[in-house]
Amino acid sequence: MRRFKIGLGVLAAATAAVLIAWSWPQDRGPEEDDHGTETAASPSPPVRDEATPAETAPAERSPEPRPTAESPAPARDPHGGPMGTRDRTGTDTVALTFDDGPDPDWTPRVLDELRERGVKATFCVIGAYAEAHPELIADIVHDGHTMCSHTWFHELDLGERSTEEIRANLQRTNDAIEKAAPGTEVEYFRHPGGKWTDRAVRVAADMGMESLHWDVDPSDWDRDVTEAQIRDHVAERTEPGSIVLLHDGASNQQHMFGALCSILDEFERRDYAMAAL
Repeated sequence: MRRFKIGLGVLAAATAAVLIAWSWPQDRGPEEDDHGTETAASPSPPVRDEATPAETAPAERSPEPRPTAESPAPARDPHGGPMGTRDRTGTDTVALTFDDGPDPDWTPRVLDELRERGVKATFCVIGAYAEAHPELIADIVHDGHTMCSHTWFHELDLGERSTEEIRANLQRTNDAIEKAAPGTEVEYFRHPGGKWTDRAVRVAADMGMESLHWDVDPSDWDRDVTEAQIRDHVAERTEPGSIVLLHDGASNQQHMFGALCSILDEFERRDYAMAAL
């Protein structure tokens, strides 16, 4: 009888264990914290297949492509000269400018050289010389060069004078140019010595002329400057967009002209485009 009771007890315990295992949840969803908010269960770590490590390892990133060209330099303001004057062409062209003429001995030689090479330039002429040599002004205009006023008689202090005096001086110069070559527009004004003043720039603008400076100056007007120095200075300093200051009517024209031929050769070798302003 005792053995029968023990058997019944073992059977009851086994039955209870089966019922508990059957009722236990097999897959729990997101756990809830004490406030009833769902919290994501921590993901099980991935199982690595040791047999195929290459397939489970993260792929290597290809290096980022590097730019093949440098970013272009910002364009230079063409009106970066004194008092907002123009000291660059504003394009890739190079502008040759000739001051203090016209000169009966050297201006024709400069014109011949430019004509032979098909180069256009800008001539900043003195009014008194334009009046004395109207045929040279006519030749300059006929060859398609641009005219520029350089005052009546190279007055270095013109910009410090009254508005009325500046205007009268520039008008007299323009009249001499227009008389020599009727219908010619004088588009630019260059103050002697680059001694700009706000008043001179303003008067020229009122008269329809842009004030013209430069960014390459070899001091070719100075008798102590040699042909080689003029040539080397221009070659080293000139770049696309430059305005080059030369003189066909100063006191060192022989060295200037000798350098001019070499300068033009070098510009042609660099394939510079040269144009009148």
